[in-house]
Amino acid sequence: MLYKLQKNTLVKSQVIGYALTLCIGVCILLTVCQLYFDVKPLLQHQTDVFASKYAVVSKNISIFKTLDKEGIYFDKNEMEKLKQEPFVKSVSHFTPASFKIGAYTDKNDNIPLFYTDLFFESIPDKYLDVQPDDWQWTEGSRFVPVIIPESYLNLYNFGFAESQGLPVFSKNTISQVRFNLEVSGNGKNDNYASRIVGFSNKINSILVPQSFLDWANKKYGKTEVSNTSRLLVEFENPSDERVLQYFNSHNLSINKDELELSKMSFFFHSALLFVVGIALIIIVLSVAFILLSVNLIIQKHKEQIVNLYYIGYQPHQIARFYQWVISIVTVIAVAGAIALSLYIRKLYTEKLNTLFEFNSEQSILFIAAITILLILGVLYNLLVLRNIQKTVKL
Repeated sequence: MLYKLQKNTLVKSQVIGYALTLCIGVCILLTVCQLYFDVKPLLQHQTDVFASKYAVVSKNISIFKTLDKEGIYFDKNEMEKLKQEPFVKSVSHFTPASFKIGAYTDKNDNIPLFYTDLFFESIPDKYLDVQPDDWQWTEGSRFVPVIIPESYLNLYNFGFAESQGLPVFSKNTISQVRFNLEVSGNGKNDNYASRIVGFSNKINSILVPQSFLDWANKKYGKTEVSNTSRLLVEFENPSDERVLQYFNSHNLSINKDELELSKMSFFFHSALLFVVGIALIIIVLSVAFILLSVNLIIQKHKEQIVNLYYIGYQPHQIARFYQWVISIVTVIAVAGAIALSLYIRKLYTEKLNTLFEFNSEQSILFIAAITILLILGVLYNLLVLRNIQKTVKL
């Protein structure tokens, strides 16, 4: 009897409208979450386009600076002024080696003999776009790890090796080649073992650990304080129009390509957040709509609910019908959203599969859906019961 009485109080169009809006909102939210986790490996491992918000900055070379080399260096005042700009998050610098470096191989190695002069620089580890396991050095160690630009290897493989008839090398192969470093300066000469442990796509320099270069500059270098010709500037917002305006007005050279890639990161994440915001608004409106509908039903049939209470039905018994109806409709709507999200994912994976291999893992989509169901289920049960209790106690 209770079921038949309460069944007639429902408005089917309101229930259907709630189901459709909730399904659309949840579908958008699940699709965006799944898309982010699908593309995340590409962003983190296959390219560093979206990984950083910094750029390499140097002074423009003019004819006067050609005659006076001191003009290419940054002093402390210039660095401090740059740090104080509102669009700058942090400023660091390249530390150059101020001693002579040579690289050579031994006769007993299974590679051709060679000797070449090198230059070393170092930067703080947080600016590195690669983090090799062997990237550390402590005083007393005779092994010095080296990171080179990936473009150097490509230049050798597709340029020098091709023209000279020499073999080409993969990253794994060249990383296994060990060579020696001859370091000299201040009347001292020492040898260290070394190999390439990583390849950078962003830093166009031969890098060694900061701890080694600081120590080596003191031991072999000409001066304890080295000049700074290039800076690493991290931005709060790389798309800020003041960034390029500032560097142009101060006659500074900035790697605009890197900055443009960082802008892409900002726009990509902003677009995702915008879509998520729209999805959340739709979900909130659908929840508010069904709660308002239930509240209107309760107020419209207040006398009937009070009479049910007086003849012995408890508030939780009266509320149970509405709780079950809303919960079942919510489950159906979320299930429909999951099906639509999986279909949409199938469509975009077919389009993007040519760029990189997608992870078949879909757990994030189901985890997000279950979380939404639990939150809405608890919310509806509590609010419907509270409304019934208020009604019967008035």
